[in-house]
Amino acid sequence: MPIITLPDGKNIEFPKEVTGLDIAEKISKSLLKQALIMSVDGELKDLYFSVKKDCSVKIFTAKDSEGLEVIRHDTAHIMAMAVQELYPGTQVTIGPVIENGFYYDFARKEPFTEDDLDKIEKKMSEIIDKDVKTRREVWKRDKAISHFKKIGENYKAEIIESIPESEELTVYHHGDTWHDLCRGPHLVSSGKIGKAFKLTKVAGAYWRGDSKNEMLQRIYGTSWASQKDLDNYLKRIEEAEKRDHRKLGKEMDLFHFREESPGSVFWHEKGWALFQKLINYMKMKQDIAGYKEINTPEVLDRSLWEKSGHWEKFGANMYTSTTPDEKIFAIKPMNCPGCVEVFNQGLKSYKDLPLKMSEFGKVHRYEPSGALHGLLRVRAFTQDDAHIFCTEDQITKECLIVTNLILEIYKDLGFEDVILKYSDRPELRVGDDSVWDKAEAALLEAVKATKLEYTINKGEGAFYGPKIEFVLRDAIGRDWQCGTLQVDFNLPGRLGASYVDKDGTKKVPVMLHRALFGSLERFIGILIENYSGKFPFWISPLQTVVIPISEDFEEYASKVSKKIKEAGMSSLVDLKNHNLNYKIREHSLAKVPILLICGKKEVDSNSVTIRRLDSNKQENMELNKFLKTFSALNKAPSI
Repeated sequence: MPIITLPDGKNIEFPKEVTGLDIAEKISKSLLKQALIMSVDGELKDLYFSVKKDCSVKIFTAKDSEGLEVIRHDTAHIMAMAVQELYPGTQVTIGPVIENGFYYDFARKEPFTEDDLDKIEKKMSEIIDKDVKTRREVWKRDKAISHFKKIGENYKAEIIESIPESEELTVYHHGDTWHDLCRGPHLVSSGKIGKAFKLTKVAGAYWRGDSKNEMLQRIYGTSWASQKDLDNYLKRIEEAEKRDHRKLGKEMDLFHFREESPGSVFWHEKGWALFQKLINYMKMKQDIAGYKEINTPEVLDRSLWEKSGHWEKFGANMYTSTTPDEKIFAIKPMNCPGCVEVFNQGLKSYKDLPLKMSEFGKVHRYEPSGALHGLLRVRAFTQDDAHIFCTEDQITKECLIVTNLILEIYKDLGFEDVILKYSDRPELRVGDDSVWDKAEAALLEAVKATKLEYTINKGEGAFYGPKIEFVLRDAIGRDWQCGTLQVDFNLPGRLGASYVDKDGTKKVPVMLHRALFGSLERFIGILIENYSGKFPFWISPLQTVVIPISEDFEEYASKVSKKIKEAGMSSLVDLKNHNLNYKIREHSLAKVPILLICGKKEVDSNSVTIRRLDSNKQENMELNKFLKTFSALNKAPSI
């Protein structure tokens, strides 16, 4: 007679073992219709799972993230089922749920086309209309390997061979014939998926993500709880494509990439101007906040990385080199060890703490070629790093100060919708559990003290300490993880850092790792997409272009441009042999915020005619007034 405890604390007693469907029906008929999966003592299960003993149960619907995830998981299976019905001989490999959707990798000689996606969608709809039932089975390892090899699913057999022998193997059947190796859980039948799905694109993908392996075909799709949600998502995707920073970066002449240095940015003049503006802005904010800027070498001996723990925990992502004298060096993937070495120079007292050291350090990390994505995922990037050395008693206060600084900077740049994610110890880590206990408690106290909304990411901390991630929401509702704040009780001790306390004894400082943007390259990509390239005036890489309407007014236009530069703004004079309308279109496409037209009227009145980006209206303004007005706009809002 199992007693089922519901999330509200209510208990329901049953005379015999029950399924999730029985429990949902007992709660309400409407819940039974909406129920998708359940959790039993916190573990997700299919609704037809049999509950035999007392436990806590929660039923999930499409309104829950768990429910939406299983809809996407089932949609992926039904897509694979449709593909194999339409194209016999195609092998399935893996098909996980991803953010906003799913994908499945297929082994097939012929490439999939856009027309194929339409056919697959229609077949999926047919399968969903049939409402085929789902069945779960536990198979023995040898049977599973033999079976999948026999039906020609060699990739699936290889996956099974790599699964630890202690792990249970489950196979899910959808209908009478189609089945796949899967942990689950799944919906009770295909009809529960609904029709709010869309296959979005085909891409290549190496088997197991290794470029040495076979190239597979990956079909991406998205699936939602309702048609309205799907339509809204597709609109966001359409808007995101318009805002793609790679497209805008080319139109605005900001940067490019080349195969000779994959994952590294070739900055053009205007892109580098934007980069430097952000750095100068942050330097000013950090100077006010008491940071001391340092710079450390990009290449360091292997021994330092071994002491810090990076060689063991992060070595696979590091670029290394062996010199003729057989010494091994690594290009730094992080700035932290170099900063500790600077701290270690000279005796430090408790009176020196907190000591805040900032560094705009170039770092290099290996990322698989398939993961690279414009400015958003690179191999070489600049971290706006800082490391705060403090005592245990200072942790909470310093974390709050950092949090307020980050939020102020985000607000200046147009991001006010920010949430915090708190991440505790990962499985792969350095340091004793007692040290982690202190670090986690101190950081969580600081998180709570901010009074901001936060979530907890179990096991997602850095290998040396727990962390806060700052997630900001952009103009079209996308979330971006940017800034980080990490409490580290481990690295300072590993690298011999110490200070003299009030009682004259040596103690190891706590180290707070802090990044405001994380990666400047990535943040610039986010900025471009958030603003569609139409930056606020104060950070625009090229703020004004002066256009004389004929050669007669080039001297005056040059004078105006020089005055603008003297006032601290960027400007150029367009003397190219094109007509006025062509020049206006060209600079508007490049997202220059202010165009200044100069002709006889402007020369006679010592004025400029202003044309703002995205406006057909023009206004005439006396030159000195223009300089005064726009000089005031050439500052961050908080300054």
